[in-house]
Amino acid sequence: MRLLLALTMSLTLSACANEGLRQITTSSPGPDEFIVEPKKPLQDPADFRSLPTPTPGQSNLVDNDPVGDAIIALGGRPSQGAAVPASDGAIVTAASRFGVTPTIRSDLATSDAEFRRKQARFTQFRLFPEDRYLQAYRNQVLDGRKTADQWRRAGAITPSYPPAN
Repeated sequence: MRLLLALTMSLTLSACANEGLRQITTSSPGPDEFIVEPKKPLQDPADFRSLPTPTPGQSNLVDNDPVGDAIIALGGRPSQGAAVPASDGAIVTAASRFGVTPTIRSDLATSDAEFRRKQARFTQFRLFPEDRYLQAYRNQVLDGRKTADQWRRAGAITPSYPPAN
């Protein structure tokens, strides 16, 4: 009886785990909430006769411009677009001095998928659900306090952290 009670309590408590955004795969049959995109509020133009002819597939006044919004958020000028300003040419040259791989994103995604596949050979045999992200990258996690202490002993200036409880 005690064993059954202990098993029931452990299953109940394991169901309370908060996986958050670390769940790599979804088990939900519903829609993806990240696809929903809020639009800008509708507004009347100054003159209805000067409106351009609608063109299918072109942007709308209420469509979001993520690239332009990011440029503004990072302190750039939207009129300049995503081009690198002349004042930042030296830093771009220094960062790309060893070459630039145009397919870096797809290469990293492929190697990450392969790494997680190799790490997950026997993960389908679990009694309790486990965070797949932490499971795959368990050996690559850094201890922030330990790393900061190592840098402090080496004489580097590091940001403070809360005292240990």
